[in-house]
Amino acid sequence: MRKKTLTAIAVSAALTLAACSDQADNASADTGSENTQSQVAGNDTAQLDSSNPFAQPSELQYEAPDFSIIEDDHFLPAFEQGMQDHMAEIEAIATNPEPATFENTIVAMEKSGELLTRVSRVFFNLTGTDSNEQRRDIQRTLSPKLSAHSDDINLNADLFARVESLYNQRDELGLDSEAERLLEVYYDRFVSAGAKLNEEERQQIRELNEEHANLTTQFAQNQLAITSDIAVVVDSEEELDGLSASEIRSAANAAQDAGHEGKYLLSITNTTRQPVLSSLNNRELRQRVWEASAYRGTSGELDNRPLVKRLTEIRAERAELLGFDTWADYQLQDTMAENPGNVLEMLSSMVPAVVANTELEQADIQALIDRDGGDFEVQPWDWAYYAEQVRQERYDLDEEEVRQYFEFNRVLHDGVFYTMNRLYGLTFEERDDLPTYHPDVEVYEVFDHDGTSLAIFYADYFAREGKRGGAWMTSFVGQSHLLEKKPVVVNVMNIPKGPEGEPTLISYDHVTTMFHELGHGIHGMLSNVNYPSLAGTSVSRDFVEFPSTFEEDWAAYPDVLSNYAKHYETGEPIPDELLEKIMQSRSFNQGFDTLEYIAAAFLDMEWHMLDADANVDDVEAFEAAALEKHGVNMPAVPPRYKSTYFNHSIGGGYSAGYYAYMWSEILAADAFAYVQSRGGLSRENGNLYRRAILETGNSRPPMESYIEFRGQEPTTEALLIRRGLKTNVE
Repeated sequence: MRKKTLTAIAVSAALTLAACSDQADNASADTGSENTQSQVAGNDTAQLDSSNPFAQPSELQYEAPDFSIIEDDHFLPAFEQGMQDHMAEIEAIATNPEPATFENTIVAMEKSGELLTRVSRVFFNLTGTDSNEQRRDIQRTLSPKLSAHSDDINLNADLFARVESLYNQRDELGLDSEAERLLEVYYDRFVSAGAKLNEEERQQIRELNEEHANLTTQFAQNQLAITSDIAVVVDSEEELDGLSASEIRSAANAAQDAGHEGKYLLSITNTTRQPVLSSLNNRELRQRVWEASAYRGTSGELDNRPLVKRLTEIRAERAELLGFDTWADYQLQDTMAENPGNVLEMLSSMVPAVVANTELEQADIQALIDRDGGDFEVQPWDWAYYAEQVRQERYDLDEEEVRQYFEFNRVLHDGVFYTMNRLYGLTFEERDDLPTYHPDVEVYEVFDHDGTSLAIFYADYFAREGKRGGAWMTSFVGQSHLLEKKPVVVNVMNIPKGPEGEPTLISYDHVTTMFHELGHGIHGMLSNVNYPSLAGTSVSRDFVEFPSTFEEDWAAYPDVLSNYAKHYETGEPIPDELLEKIMQSRSFNQGFDTLEYIAAAFLDMEWHMLDADANVDDVEAFEAAALEKHGVNMPAVPPRYKSTYFNHSIGGGYSAGYYAYMWSEILAADAFAYVQSRGGLSRENGNLYRRAILETGNSRPPMESYIEFRGQEPTTEALLIRRGLKTNVE
């Protein structure tokens, strides 16, 4: 099917139920966006003090970072030397008196900046997973310097002249397909960064880039501080009625750790909706929790509204300088969606059916409130609580009972790792000898079906102070045959850890998130390309979520479920009746889930479809107008993220790209259905998918990879089945 069919026909025909779940939204494959200034490697430095662990590649396997000797004082000197060395290498390439060749220009750039890459990947991983005040200070210091460093490369006229000369004669260079793809990527990257601008315009871009770097850093750091500040302190256990004994103990421990002895602390996650709201019987406390979440970043020293306005202004101004109508037009030029119109067409096609479905859900909830004698209309802090009661009545499903069958370690080893073995022949062996950056992090060596060692995998799954919210994948080392590098990959989540000495029991949503994130992980670990800039997850945003979403559905595959869904105490398999209830209930409340997702996606697009002359005075008024414009302004169902804590969008990684989860799901559903038609969970199917999708990275256009795997472009039939809207594909 053509793209227009993907974005419009299917979704408009039948999306009366779900959208992406929270875990998918939060599961961004973070490919080092903070340190895109240097994604390559090359010469070591001799000037940096040899005692600095970044002065040379780590001696640990695959250059895994040696956290036993890395200290915060090592970062800034390594960054300073790394930028200096990298710029010297770039200047040597740009001023080379020899005519430009693919080897002395493109390959030389791929080999440059090893020290900067090494320190960047470690540092920016830690600022997301284990932040502290010194690291935040370093980040603030580095932001303008790294921005200037990036501009000094991307706006270097001599360097671009060499790249452009190669690009213009690319058909005569005799390059193989991957090398030709790399040349095209480099050329597009330079042009998109402003290489064709005049000197005055280049200076404007530099100034905007520096300001943008500073403000995105401030936004991210505000997010961390806000999350800690807005945690809700509860005075008595009676107020926590509805929570399990384990959850109450965890809240007591969290309060004690935060200095609130004898009280209870409810942490706020990064979405508007809070998981605890489905259980709390105390309506006043539910309102406190919801308001702490929904109104964050709107007052005091951590007011993010000025940042929201200025960041979107900067993006619009940059887009105009680069010849685009809006930032959304600029961002989407190299994606599968191509332009904002196609994105809006997809999202808008969902609205009538989704709103209608959500209104039916709201009517059911209101009926329950009225039946129970509640003299109020359902509010956002009521929705999850009463929706859970409706769910229990309809499906007789107790979430606490469900969690008894999803013990974290069993899910990881007998579920996620087991699936990767059945599909791809991978085995994960724990490595206690490799140091980590936090005691909760576990390290595994990953082996192929023939015993060949492939990668190192860090598993960082538990929530803690200093870790940003959500779930993501990133790397300490990227794969490259050119540089003889094997991948060192990290998965990060925010699962609440069980009380000391007790098992961690998780929801089915967390189960599917674990599958999702390792989908990103193996996309990085099974990469098999020559050039680091094309490796692993270095693909467009609306393709990168496809491999991860594809893995989610294996969580419910019978052979997989029977291997990991067992009672944490008795080892008894999950009863068929309970499992059936879980699967049936997955389609419940999906109007709400879909509406809060697409409302956030519309906000993202509206902020980034502003032109450079737009002037937004009131962030809240802009949000309300955007939701009203697209027919998704239901007071009881606010967007999954509001602008002041919308890190995907305002933080920059997915600006004008939050739609990508839905786009990728079309590919994932079609691919999973195709695999089922070929026999399901097997090495034959896994190897086909591995060769065509996982190993290729960005070495060719993503649709070419998909067609090699599937034999055709995706259709939307499987998406309808995945969402429970059709029972079979005709």
